[in-house]
Amino acid sequence: MKKNRKHNLCFHCGDENGKNTLTFQEKSFCCNGCKTVFEIFSENDLTCYYDFENSPGAIPKEIEGKFDYLQKQKIIDKLVEFDDGTIQIVTLYVPHIHCSSCIWVLENLNKLNVNISSSQVNFGKKTVRITYNAKEYSLKEVVLLISSIGYEPYISLDDFKTGKQHVNRSLIYKLGIAGFAFGNIMFLSFPEYFQVDGFWIEKYKPFFRWLMFFFSLPVVFYAANDYFITAYKGLRSKILNIDVPIALGIAVLFLRSTIEIMFDLGSGFFDSLSGLVFFLLIGKFFQQKTYSFLSFERDYKSYFPIAVTKIFSDGKETPIQVYDIVKGDRLLIKNEELIPVDGILINGNASIDYSFVTGESEKVSKNSGDKLFAGGKQTSGVIEMEVLKSVEQSYLTQLWSNDIFNKNKEEAFTTLTNKISKHFTIYVLSIAIIATVFWLFYDISKAMNVFTAVLIIACPCAIALAAPFTFGNLLRIFGKLKFYVKNANAIEQLASINTVIFDKTGTITSNEESTATYEGESLSTIEEMLLKNTLRGSNHPLSRTLYDVLDDNNIITLDNFEEHLGQGIEASHNEESIKIGSASFVGQLQDTSVLNTTVHISTNNNYKGKYTFYNSYRKGVSKLFNTLKNNYDIVILSGDNEGEKENLKKLLPSKTKLIFNQKPDDKLDYIKYHQTEGAKVLMIGDGLNDAGALAQSDVGVAISENVNVFSPACDAILDATKFNQLGNYINTSKSAVKIINWSFVLSFAYNIIGLYFAVTGQLSPIVAAILMPLSSISIVVFTTLATNFLGRKLE
Repeated sequence: MKKNRKHNLCFHCGDENGKNTLTFQEKSFCCNGCKTVFEIFSENDLTCYYDFENSPGAIPKEIEGKFDYLQKQKIIDKLVEFDDGTIQIVTLYVPHIHCSSCIWVLENLNKLNVNISSSQVNFGKKTVRITYNAKEYSLKEVVLLISSIGYEPYISLDDFKTGKQHVNRSLIYKLGIAGFAFGNIMFLSFPEYFQVDGFWIEKYKPFFRWLMFFFSLPVVFYAANDYFITAYKGLRSKILNIDVPIALGIAVLFLRSTIEIMFDLGSGFFDSLSGLVFFLLIGKFFQQKTYSFLSFERDYKSYFPIAVTKIFSDGKETPIQVYDIVKGDRLLIKNEELIPVDGILINGNASIDYSFVTGESEKVSKNSGDKLFAGGKQTSGVIEMEVLKSVEQSYLTQLWSNDIFNKNKEEAFTTLTNKISKHFTIYVLSIAIIATVFWLFYDISKAMNVFTAVLIIACPCAIALAAPFTFGNLLRIFGKLKFYVKNANAIEQLASINTVIFDKTGTITSNEESTATYEGESLSTIEEMLLKNTLRGSNHPLSRTLYDVLDDNNIITLDNFEEHLGQGIEASHNEESIKIGSASFVGQLQDTSVLNTTVHISTNNNYKGKYTFYNSYRKGVSKLFNTLKNNYDIVILSGDNEGEKENLKKLLPSKTKLIFNQKPDDKLDYIKYHQTEGAKVLMIGDGLNDAGALAQSDVGVAISENVNVFSPACDAILDATKFNQLGNYINTSKSAVKIINWSFVLSFAYNIIGLYFAVTGQLSPIVAAILMPLSSISIVVFTTLATNFLGRKLE
């Protein structure tokens, strides 16, 4: 590859070529991404074959042995985040990610090698997460592949341990150069300011003016280059972004000033130009510092409210929060529960579904001593595992936020912000041109300042920042109050709901205080032990209640375990088998005269009896429903019979709809039908047993009561102790929307007032450059303080 400095623009993306300009077939490219797109994937042919031996992208000799250390298993274990023997997942930091072409190439690595199943780029962090077949392709080969196409990763085990961030100091350098030039140009302009006359001043005036011109060159072509690049990219994509008027203002000031000194018409506006860029960069610097100080991205993830069962040395099983897990702990993972941390399988029949991590739905069988990875879901009864390392909250959250599980819901504020930003620049340019034309006839000396001040003062940035900072800060506040919401879009949806649907068992009832009585044939010691151990593997609210009611028994490993959603559980051990669930599931006719919730039992296909449950409702249920009744349609959707109907009528508002005998599919269909009628549905239920209904609803909330309910189907997880605060969380979400609306009002007011002073010639470009970033910072501070105030009202 030879360097070429003759071409200024990239053939593929149109970006300005830097010092590392590359050429291919007499065309120049700004980076390897653009070159590879043209070279390998020309005409968007994604089915082409990449021949390393014959293509220009073959592995360079200088890196052939550079990554030999990646063949050592200890190093591989430290770098990969998932490894089941067949599939490995690794996240690599790639500092050379430059533009959309780079993203496109790196996210199509599976077209370069069939052993790579997927790759996902995080452009902001400059990382790529790669999933590959470890049996056919090694980590070293993955790294050599992306290095060969110009994306050599930066690998440092110290960075993996400490989480060290790579700092980009280019803004500091640009700020320093702009400040140095601004100070010197101001100093050289003093004789012009004070109209000092004298022989030496007059004699060297042209020299001083040209000196100001040369000081302005690094300001325009280096310090301000980001504005020109962004504006060009926008125009090339037929988008008028906010940097277009700023770049235009800088260009006009520079050209006008250059013309004045060339033809000796005056000293130009180099002082205003350098001051403008300097204060714009100062504003950008303080914006970054403000956003960093008010950052909410990582804080709220520390409050991930899911629990897991820990087995203590005396055999006692107690639920603990995932962030209390430490290396060496022994955990009990029940059927359909997520494995929250890497560990070693101790006993049990492990059949792990890693689709949550890899996207592959095939279940993997594991034996005692095998390694289990966080993110897998146990699907065949209960297992015990020993923890290898403490839980990583960010990893679980990354899984939850996976695009596979994101719902396709419209983000109203994002849409509104995009519409405003799209038309904003057109309006600003129109106002600037009209005002300049007016002043050219009225007072030509003010025309240039008016044009530049209008372009600089008007800014939709504050509008664009209002929603993400309001919702983002609220995510953190909700997390501290044990209401964990997946993303900002879920809060926006929560503010718009008009229908609230509750599951009954385990949602408005408390498992900890419910009781059950047995009616039927006495169970033998073996049957009681089999019953207890079968219930031990299930997370259904009735299973948990019955498990707590029964006497302790010896722990055994079941030969078979299968849970049928909405029906019951069946299991076997040695020659004994058991079924637990509805009457029809165990082969018994339903007794319609019994209205209470019941669970029936049969062993070896012989009916034994039933447990009748007496529900205990959560504290504050009646108050919560009375709070919601005036503003929302309230519905109870329950899989139980009508035994509790009379008690619920006494407890709940009269307008509450009570619907019983609903299977999981019935709940989903009910929600879907009402959504077609215009309902915005909030569903509160069990994260595992109501997964379909939670996924279908506009907002799905899973109740967490000392149980692992982590599920991709839900939008939020609510700690059971905060159940009576649900109405307050909804109202706070609505208040957040009002804060955003007020932020829009304040931003529009700022722009209108600023434009008034700019159009009337009362505002200089330098003052406009100072005010512009202040508007964004003020909106960020306003939304943060307002949401913090809402948070204090919730506490």
